[in-house]
Amino acid sequence: MANQCEPTPLSDATALPNGPIPVTRRSDEPAGLIAWLGLAVLALPTLLLGLDVTILYLALPALSVELQPSSSQALWIMDAYGFMIAGFLITMGTLGDRVGRRRLLMIGAVAFAAASVLAAYSTSAEMLIAARAALGVAGATLMPSTLALISNLFPNPRQRSLAIGVWATMFALGMAAGPVVGGWLLSHFWWGAAFLIAVPVVLVLLLAAPLLLPEYRADHREPMDLTSVLLSLAAILPAIHGLKELARHGPAIEPVLSLVAGILLAMLFVRRQKRLKVPLLDMGLFRRRTFSTALIVLLFGLIAVGGAMLLVTQYLQLVVGLSPLAAGLWMGPPALMMVAAGVTAPLIARRLPPGQVVAGALAFSSLGYLALFLVGTAPSGLGVAILGFSLVYLGLGTIAALGTELVIGAAPADKAGSASAMSEMVQELGVALGVALLGSLSTLIYRLQIDALLPGELSADNTAIVEDSLWATVSALDQLSPEIVATAQQAFTTGLNITAAASGIAILGLAILSAVHLRCVQPLGGDDGEH
Repeated sequence: MANQCEPTPLSDATALPNGPIPVTRRSDEPAGLIAWLGLAVLALPTLLLGLDVTILYLALPALSVELQPSSSQALWIMDAYGFMIAGFLITMGTLGDRVGRRRLLMIGAVAFAAASVLAAYSTSAEMLIAARAALGVAGATLMPSTLALISNLFPNPRQRSLAIGVWATMFALGMAAGPVVGGWLLSHFWWGAAFLIAVPVVLVLLLAAPLLLPEYRADHREPMDLTSVLLSLAAILPAIHGLKELARHGPAIEPVLSLVAGILLAMLFVRRQKRLKVPLLDMGLFRRRTFSTALIVLLFGLIAVGGAMLLVTQYLQLVVGLSPLAAGLWMGPPALMMVAAGVTAPLIARRLPPGQVVAGALAFSSLGYLALFLVGTAPSGLGVAILGFSLVYLGLGTIAALGTELVIGAAPADKAGSASAMSEMVQELGVALGVALLGSLSTLIYRLQIDALLPGELSADNTAIVEDSLWATVSALDQLSPEIVATAQQAFTTGLNITAAASGIAILGLAILSAVHLRCVQPLGGDDGEH
């Protein structure tokens, strides 16, 4: 059988002459202490972005009591952040080439802190949704800047793969630590404190970045194609809105038209990119098998994880009855599993083909979704949920650490920026889609169960409360009997079970896809590695 693998290109890194440290080195020259300190600085916004993805999961029940969002508003509070990041990532990556990566990183950090303060002191659901969207736009300036600067700091391929592994692990660690940190903050402060944690992190970044990070700006000065920017946003947001509403309400004219409009605009975006001399997104990258496969694994893997995080954290509080702090502490074992996988996967992939490492981790992860499928409302469900979620996070740590390296390694050196933006975009979009789609699927199943189980003598007002969501039901305990609350908990758990089963099947399919389509990828850092 002929070898269909593509040669692995090595990324080049050039910096402006006024950078504080020299970064234009031979690709085989190892980086020094200053570069590793710079990586520590870049870990700060990366950790913060991961933290902001999940810290709100445990805060949602508390802020729901105060702000009283509808079920649809609650989902927008959760996923507006991820959608805006995904929509603006490619744009901000291109902008960083023009204004300077370090400069964009620092500007974005200030905007992120300001939006965090706005979110912390929101007085309505609409205000919080707007603040979360602003956080997403600011976050989109941070992610491509951190990854691009890593390429500048570490031109040596083996060091770069390790640095990217650390970068991805820090993002995954932030996601894992979100519920723990959120639980601790909620036990001592009000729900807005979950956002204010960004402020001291940004202050440290602003002090350290000018000393330890190089400035980087591309030599070319082609104008940014604003039409492509608008098309990318106009394609993503209507499509996601349509999918959310279809899952929530079933077939209807408005969400169908919204989804169709998003698809048509996406087709126009792709067509325009193929015609442009300097596209916002190089569509030719998708013809590379390793690039496309790694993106698919990242996207669908994080869709499943995003939905599981949303439902498991709610299960621990609303069904098991744990406090936010206790629920956060119970998320510790899954977090440790993720960190262990994120650190060891790149090391294992130096000796074994990355495709085998990813496929094996995803196979174990599918067993975790099977465990979540078996979770019930009995006290024993807590242990089963934590075991299952730990296996889910085993797969997440692995694909977060290896996926970005595979995407960037499969791209030519002059297109590494586009590749890194795509890697970041699909990860953020995956989590947001998981919350939107799997959260909506669980809500749909919950309502179907409730409609069949609720007694007819329940008042119209209480029926509306119970039918809306489980957190609305728990917020009205003084109005409802224990039997009604137990019925709502059982309906929610059924939604979790069915959603986990669907996710497990998808993850098993990803494991097979990785084993087949990534089989040609040689161990990382090898002299003759191929993609």
